[in-house]
Amino acid sequence: MARFVRKLTKRIFIVLNLVFANLFLIACANAWLHPEKWWFFSLLGFAFPVLLIVVFSFMVFWIIVRNKWFVLSALALVLGFTNIRAFWGMHFATSFKPEKKEGSLRILTWNVEWFSEHKKKYKAFRHYRQKMMEFIEEQNADIMCFQEFVEPGKGFNYSNVKELIALKYPYHYRAVDYGQKGGRYEVGVAIFSRYPIVDTQRIRYPGPPSLRAAESLISADILVNNQRIRVYTTHLQSVMFRKNDYQNLRIIKSADDSLVTASRSIIRKLRMGYYQRGNQADLVRAQLDSCTVPEIIAGDFNDIPNSYTYFTIKGNRQDAFVQKGKGTGRSFSFISPTLRIDYILADKKFKVLQYNRFKLPWSDHYPLVADLALPGSEY
Repeated sequence: MARFVRKLTKRIFIVLNLVFANLFLIACANAWLHPEKWWFFSLLGFAFPVLLIVVFSFMVFWIIVRNKWFVLSALALVLGFTNIRAFWGMHFATSFKPEKKEGSLRILTWNVEWFSEHKKKYKAFRHYRQKMMEFIEEQNADIMCFQEFVEPGKGFNYSNVKELIALKYPYHYRAVDYGQKGGRYEVGVAIFSRYPIVDTQRIRYPGPPSLRAAESLISADILVNNQRIRVYTTHLQSVMFRKNDYQNLRIIKSADDSLVTASRSIIRKLRMGYYQRGNQADLVRAQLDSCTVPEIIAGDFNDIPNSYTYFTIKGNRQDAFVQKGKGTGRSFSFISPTLRIDYILADKKFKVLQYNRFKLPWSDHYPLVADLALPGSEY
């Protein structure tokens, strides 16, 4: 009887190992499966950290019991190494130094969530904008990319644009994606630079405005020490979660009686977001590939590292986090501790010198900073 139980237990473990190894590989395959057709598999991306832990645990288990089935998990991990590398930063021995190296270029990207302007009616948020401006000044970045950047209009006695110009960023380019030019609010993406901007471009994503929750793809050609580079920023499609959607997530976690209804609402929005971002990623990639000068793209992609969106835009570019980051690099403060959805990607002609994510409470996204060596420099 004991022998039968051991044999049955072993078979159950083998079957479970096979199931989780396959789910892990499907999650990895998301990088090449367009969500327009394979949106369901894209949902597995959220489970990637759990699947990684389970597959790794199976490998350790089989090694401990000295069974050849460890090869299955080991093979799955080897095949998924590109995804693991994008998910987990391995540079724990490095530390970010506030001082820039001479001749380096510091890039800052941040979804500033309107500088918390829409939250000012709550006392706790009233000083967030000023704290964010102080942080921006402290970073001493050369080029800054903002998403959900707001410029207040009529009825306000201050200007975010003028305040950043006063911080010695005389050159800027921005798009008004929400609100109206000269209206009460102008919201969109923006690039600010200490170096001259010699050319700009804006592309609006296609699709019905009622479903589009994205901001433009903009670029600025910047002359840095007589060298022309191009900096892009964008804010890709959001899943448009509202307060009740976060409540639905809590229902799912607690297995409430409303589980099915809550799940349908969440999945419907996730599916629409994946579909839109997949097409937007194709458009961004085409623009990057057509660029004839060294380029950098920084922004809020609203998607995780083992996604079609990330791998399509990244192409053969460097991810500053992968090059110099550590841990999961979480950049979004809600839902999951593993959500890295903001990125700094650079042409391979640059060299990534250092990278940091600042865990601050003033926006729902965390700011990212990277120092790059210019093409042809001696670093």
